[in-house]
Amino acid sequence: MVDTTTIQKAVKTALEKAPERKFRESVDLTVNLRNIDMSQPKNRIDETIHLPHGFDNVKIVVLGKGDIVTQAKEAKVDLILGPEDIERLGGEPREARKIADEYRFFLAETAMMPLVGRYLGVRLGPRGKMPMPISQGTDIRPIVQRLRSSVKVRTKDKKVFHTKVGTTAMDPAEIAENIDTILRRVESVLESGAMNIHSVYVKTTMGPAVRVV
Repeated sequence: MVDTTTIQKAVKTALEKAPERKFRESVDLTVNLRNIDMSQPKNRIDETIHLPHGFDNVKIVVLGKGDIVTQAKEAKVDLILGPEDIERLGGEPREARKIADEYRFFLAETAMMPLVGRYLGVRLGPRGKMPMPISQGTDIRPIVQRLRSSVKVRTKDKKVFHTKVGTTAMDPAEIAENIDTILRRVESVLESGAMNIHSVYVKTTMGPAVRVV
């Protein structure tokens, strides 16, 4: 496991080497794996990781009707889809694809899941964005709050994954803590832990990659 001092040093270097821009860039992490057979589903990573420092407006969709819609409005989620909307999107592949690409997390009433699977499964499933089922009576507001500080890490069958870990407006120490959290979680689900990590790089959107380990 790489120590946080080393991570923070790499983050600072990446920020210093980044060309000056008039807009806030993302800070991205790339992790390359080794000695692991990703053709085996059991070895693939599919994790939602809560970070100590949130960094952007994570877009969240809630699918349902009634109480969950009221809570979704109070939580100021970005999009609410009722049963009619879900069914309509089944016949609007371009719009459905855009929603699947644009929004990061989906929450759906348990009763809505069959409808979601039928009309939106083909768009959400391959992207690893099938909704989190929400049982009746569950308060979604704390769930929404937690997801707003979370990232999704998914490898599919590749030995590399990328994820956002912060922005250029953040303190390097905060970005380093986010990276440390992700690496610890990834190591915990890998067959051989840190031994399965070949290399780690950090960079801004437009800047050069800096090796962390």
